[in-house]
Amino acid sequence: MSPTGSFAACSEARPGFARNSPGRPYLGVSLAVFRSGRVLLARRDKPPFAGSFSLPGGLVEPGETLEAAALRELREEVEVEARIVAFNRCVELIDRDGAGKIRHHYVIASFAAEWIAGEAKPGPEASEIIWAAPSRLAALGCTPNIAAVAGAAEALLNAHPRAHLP
Repeated sequence: MSPTGSFAACSEARPGFARNSPGRPYLGVSLAVFRSGRVLLARRDKPPFAGSFSLPGGLVEPGETLEAAALRELREEVEVEARIVAFNRCVELIDRDGAGKIRHHYVIASFAAEWIAGEAKPGPEASEIIWAAPSRLAALGCTPNIAAVAGAAEALLNAHPRAHLP
C-alpha cells in the first residue's frame, strides 16, 4: 500500500525487482472505497509504513490500465468489489532514510469508488481491515495524506447523486 496501496510485494514475485533505493519512481494505484459513509482501510503488514492504516492499492502491471489495476488490487488484497466513480488525485510518496537517501518513490493514481460486494478480509499484505468514518482518520494512525485523499474522494462521490449504494 503506501499512502494508498500495497507497494511492498515480495521481490521473489518479480525476480530482480528491488524497490529500495529505486532508480525511478513506481506507478501505483489506490481506491478510496466507501460503504454507508465509511471508507475502507487496511493495516499494512510491510514497509513502507508497516502497522499504519492505508487505502487498498498496489503497483500497475505492464499493459494494465490504471482503473483495472486498482480494481484488481482491491480484489486481491481485501476480496471486495467496487465501482470506480471518478479519478481522485495523484499522490506522490518519497520516503528517505536518515541520510537523505531515497528508500521508496511512488506516484499513485487514486480513485473514488463505491462498494458493490464482498466482505473485506485481511490478506497477506494487510493484517486488519476496517470501515472508518472519514472524520476519524487523523486518530487512526494512517499513512500520510489519507485524510485529504479520502475527504476529496468522499466529495467526488457526493457530487454523483446516483453513485450511492447501501
